[in-house]
Amino acid sequence: MKDILYAPWRDEYITSKVEGCVFCHASTNDTKDDELHVLYRDEHCFLVMNKYPYTPGHFMIIPHKHTDSLEDLDPKVWLHMSSLAQKGVKLLKDGFNAQGVNIGMNLGSAGGAGIAEHIHMHLVPRWNRDTNFITSIADTRVYSTDFEKIFKKIKSLIPKYI
Repeated sequence: MKDILYAPWRDEYITSKVEGCVFCHASTNDTKDDELHVLYRDEHCFLVMNKYPYTPGHFMIIPHKHTDSLEDLDPKVWLHMSSLAQKGVKLLKDGFNAQGVNIGMNLGSAGGAGIAEHIHMHLVPRWNRDTNFITSIADTRVYSTDFEKIFKKIKSLIPKYI
């Protein structure tokens, strides 16, 4: 018999789906940045906190253009995403005290993308010994701090680093 792990905070995710692409929804609703946890936006991209992060501070860089194809993305936008990634790593290391950062893109559902229809780049802050037995044996993550507190902290760092 399997143990049951209750996660009532995910109820909002299950019951409040947006029509169409969730990233396009965030891209086009700039008056709801705090509600949607958008950290930053410019003409090419926006940064948004991952609603179900691997570690505290995990955010994504997302182009406004809806595409599932990195190879079809305007090179200017790709270079801009890369520049934002460099600045984001500096923010996470210097401003958020991360000891390392994982950067990644899962392209297509076969490549592991949870939202395959709109490309996005993950920046995941890491600390020595930030995994434990529950992740290894129970396929469960423990998020040790308040999501809203982390969102406000990282958003406050944006003017200095981005």
